[in-house]
Amino acid sequence: MSGRIPKTVVIGGTYIDMAVKCHHIPSPGQSVSGFALSYTTTGAGLNQAVAAALCGCEVHLISKVGGDPFAQMVKASLANFKVNTEFISTAEAKSTGVVVTLVNSAGENAGCVYTGANSALRSQDIERAEKVISEADVCLVHGRLPHEAIVAAIRCATLHNTKIILNPARPIEQPKRSGGDLPLEYFSVNILIPNLYEAADITYQPDASIRTAKLIGSDLVARGVNYAVITMGKRGCVVVDRNSADHIPAFEVEIVDHTCRGDAFAGALAAYCAVKDDVREAVKFASAAGALACTKFGSIEALPTKAEIIELLQKEDRE
Repeated sequence: MSGRIPKTVVIGGTYIDMAVKCHHIPSPGQSVSGFALSYTTTGAGLNQAVAAALCGCEVHLISKVGGDPFAQMVKASLANFKVNTEFISTAEAKSTGVVVTLVNSAGENAGCVYTGANSALRSQDIERAEKVISEADVCLVHGRLPHEAIVAAIRCATLHNTKIILNPARPIEQPKRSGGDLPLEYFSVNILIPNLYEAADITYQPDASIRTAKLIGSDLVARGVNYAVITMGKRGCVVVDRNSADHIPAFEVEIVDHTCRGDAFAGALAAYCAVKDDVREAVKFASAAGALACTKFGSIEALPTKAEIIELLQKEDRE
């Protein structure tokens, strides 16, 4: 991955992650005292944008924040990683999305997700960024957004022949929607990157096992996707196109925290695809990024640089 600076547009949610440590998680009607508080920026959009930037891309993030102080925290965090925030718009009447987690002394947790301004992202916000999407090498979209914004993003990128990578998480306003009911636009993308359970849901497969992953991937390709990349955590990935289906093993690392594995994978995959068309090599690169993210605590803090990813790949080749 060298030469000119590749351009990537990421479309996804932004949140503030607030974690409160307490001796035990309260029952309904109960109040307990906390003994530690931490908060940081997170969200699939933010994490994936930073992951791509750390891999050497020029990155624009399209997202939405609220009319509150958290909005500036989000933008400042992204600016630290040189992610362009021009197309992070503001929903003044809403708050920035928040994830609140209570963690007890045994490490067990309970949480609540408030989507906030993320639920206000609209097709107009995508249209406003049409120029940068048209100039990008890759458009990476995370599906946990309003349906109209996702479809608008896919249509805009398709119109301008920009490669599209989609993580088909369910839209915000339809969390219980059946995966099989996804709109046709979802199957027009270049690369679909569901995890094994999302992929099984989309294709109505009752058995979400590795042995059916290739069959599931073939089903997604038959629906129009160029490449189906089914992620399976420590069991690796399956890459399926019209010619073959291949298993890409996971990297063996000492696991500390799984929090940002998927976002590191997606951001690194987009960064590689912005430079080269070899999807299988891109998946290996992304798998290394995902593995490295598991070796550190946190989300954005755990994301690896391109140099660290290349080092792991070279180490694996030597062995």
